Order: sequence, then C-alpha cells, then structure tokens
Amino acid sequence: MTQKRFRAKPDTKMRRTTLLLAMTLGMTGLPLMAGPALAAFNVCNRSSLAVRTALGRFDGTHWTSEGWWTIQPQACAPILTGPLQGRFYYLYASDGAAGTWEGKTFFCVAPDKRFRAVGRGTCAKRGFDRRGFFEVDTGKKPDWTQSLSN
Repeated sequence: MTQKRFRAKPDTKMRRTTLLLAMTLGMTGLPLMAGPALAAFNVCNRSSLAVRTALGRFDGTHWTSEGWWTIQPQACAPILTGPLQGRFYYLYASDGAAGTWEGKTFFCVAPDKRFRAVGRGTCAKRGFDRRGFFEVDTGKKPDWTQSLSN
C-alpha cells in the first residue's frame, strides 16, 4: 500500500498576514535594533589612579582648551560627542601624583576648576596656567578612543 503524503496548501489570507507582519517589523524594528552610530572622542584610563583630563583643539577659527574630566581607574569617558571634525586633538592628563601625560603643544588650563579657554596665548594674564598637551592624530576618523596607561 502506498501512502499518500498530503501537503497542506497555505492559506492565502494567513500568508498575507505573515508577510505584512514581517515587512512591518523589518521597517520599524530594524532601525530600533541598529540604533544611530554614535561617534565621540573617548579617553580610557588604564592606570591605577583617577586622572583629570583636559582637551585642546582647533575648530577652524579658534584654538580652544577645556577640562576637567575626571576618569576613574580602568574606565572610559566620552570627552566629545558627535562625529569628530578635526584630525588633530590635544590631551593633557594628570593623576595628581607622579603620573602626567603631557606634550609640547601649549594650551591654557585652570588649575582646579572646570574651564574653557579660547586662545593659546597670554594664559597667565587671563588667570590660567600653561600646560603642554600631547598630540593625538585621529586620521580624520569620526570617532577615536585614546588610552592613558602607566
């Protein structure tokens, strides 16, 4: 005796409903799952002490420095959010003890409080200290993470 296999014919109404549901989820669910690309300049503190960080940059018109961001040990923090506009950024950081990350490009900083200083010259006349920042070449990428380690 041969056995007949029956193949159920899909219900047309059910097939349309399934297709409509799949299309709706595809159009609304996918963007929610993917989310927007978040670009930023992040600093990761790979040292054993908290660090205070300041950032220097050129916006096409003015040199500006700003700070302080405190970054805990073994943590990262966004310093800038949004796609990076420049190629070169400058950082200065200190752990308050023996660790200092510095360089040869000078910017103005406030010693103890949050600050924003437009311009790199006449720091003392404007009530700022002068510190050497190190250069970070982002290669014109839209986001960058810089690590500080001892």
